[in-house]
Amino acid sequence: MPSAPTPFPEPVYVARPLLPPLEEFVRELGDIWSAAWLTNNGAKHVALEQALSDHLRAPHLSLFNNGTIALIVACRALRLAGEVITTPFTFPATPHVLSWNNITPVFADIDPVSMTIDPAKIEPLITARTTAILGVHVYGIPCQVDAIRTIADYYGLRVIYDGAHAFGTELDGQPITAFGDVTMLSFHATKLFHTAEGGALVVRDARLKHQIDLLKNFGIRNEEEVVLPGINGKMTELQAAMGLAVLRHIDTERDARASIAKLYRERLPAINGITCADTPASVRNSYQYFVIRVQEGRARKGRDQLHDEMKRFNIFTRKYFYPLCSTYSCYSELPSAAPMRLPNAHRVAAQVLALPIFGALGQDGADRVCDAIDFVMGSA
Repeated sequence: MPSAPTPFPEPVYVARPLLPPLEEFVRELGDIWSAAWLTNNGAKHVALEQALSDHLRAPHLSLFNNGTIALIVACRALRLAGEVITTPFTFPATPHVLSWNNITPVFADIDPVSMTIDPAKIEPLITARTTAILGVHVYGIPCQVDAIRTIADYYGLRVIYDGAHAFGTELDGQPITAFGDVTMLSFHATKLFHTAEGGALVVRDARLKHQIDLLKNFGIRNEEEVVLPGINGKMTELQAAMGLAVLRHIDTERDARASIAKLYRERLPAINGITCADTPASVRNSYQYFVIRVQEGRARKGRDQLHDEMKRFNIFTRKYFYPLCSTYSCYSELPSAAPMRLPNAHRVAAQVLALPIFGALGQDGADRVCDAIDFVMGSA
């Protein structure tokens, strides 16, 4: 048996924030200090909103202080109520935003390959109380948007997409935000593009964007009119300044991640029991995450054991998403949360493991991650 790889000197996590050169950020801050304008739709906010609209080919984009508030506002803007069909294989925020709008989440099983919500499982769950479908582009892999749109149109439902992992993702040359009524983007520090904390909603028409802009600013129309029961979802100038600086380097970061993903795809499938989750040929990958699946019965060790033993090498992988949202105590009593209704989701959640992918890891770092996986899965 080969000797164990040398551990990394410092912890290596799944993500590391892309930090622009400090002098670039300081220049952005200098403008803010000169203007003495920290929030409420200042110059940096306006500039970032336009820059992202151009970059993403998303003309109706509204910035937010974080993605969760953005999704809460999306539900309110679309006047959703009753029940919304969604996936259990997602981050907690996805069903939580429904609960915050007094909407009951209804969980549909996922496709076993794409790991996104399975359209074939949606239609049987539709009732007179259903008002929308909330899909998640998991790891930037697009939902089956055409099938979902067909179902939604037939039943008169709205479609929201949680695109937290899908910044810059394209499907057949179209930006991922072109599908559905609303798409949420997350700009959390762990994301490919970030504003430290932040998010956005992309919608299909100017009227809905105007409604969303009112809702995220307390419903204030002008100095003397409040026309909606809104919330405070505004992005600050400091966040927008970070975003403007980060955006200048996003293509370089994405290219670096693409090289790491290529190395992973070349090396990891040779390890018994390991398969790589990948995007279809028709999709431009966001490279937000790189995920493997550890197949029980084929691998010498299971996903949980691999996750734990990688820590010996200072590599901290993530069981993302585990546990399923449907197993949380706040949702587990829902009829749709019964495990027998969600067999694919439970199987996938027990297999997936997110690996480190960020530009600063480099090819050498990615090779060392592969060496550690190979050693762990080959050792007794």
